[in-house]
Amino acid sequence: MLRTLGTDCHPAATPEELAAHHAVRHRVFVDEQRLFPGTDRDARDDDPLTIHVVAYADQVVAGAVRLYPLDGAGELWQGDRLAVLAEYRAHGLGAPLVRYAVAAAARRGGVLMVARIQLRNVGYFEHLGWHRAGEVEVYAGLPHQPMAIELR
Repeated sequence: MLRTLGTDCHPAATPEELAAHHAVRHRVFVDEQRLFPGTDRDARDDDPLTIHVVAYADQVVAGAVRLYPLDGAGELWQGDRLAVLAEYRAHGLGAPLVRYAVAAAARRGGVLMVARIQLRNVGYFEHLGWHRAGEVEVYAGLPHQPMAIELR
């Protein structure tokens, strides 16, 4: 468990936390940003290797991120679906969620983590130690910058 500035980040440990994780993502990616029609859930959510992380603020699940290995050796990891509810964005939940995901992948033997980052958030991720890893691509109908961070 990671605690930063009153923030508690950890993998969803109960069915209620997992439901809250998905609810945060739904509010951000389906209702607010309209990136996905109906749901942002996909096959990765049902994979037992996927880690669904929640972040608390004011005793409420207010942020979420998921991560999963992309290769059989567990060296290459994907981080995605980073979401913080609009009313909690000033609480500083994003960085602890990203740092938790990076640390969790590293603890599991990861060497590199990759993500697709909305262009408006590239500078934020660079500040957290990530670097650009390729050309801008369209994902979910919006331009995203592939980014990566070394885990060792």
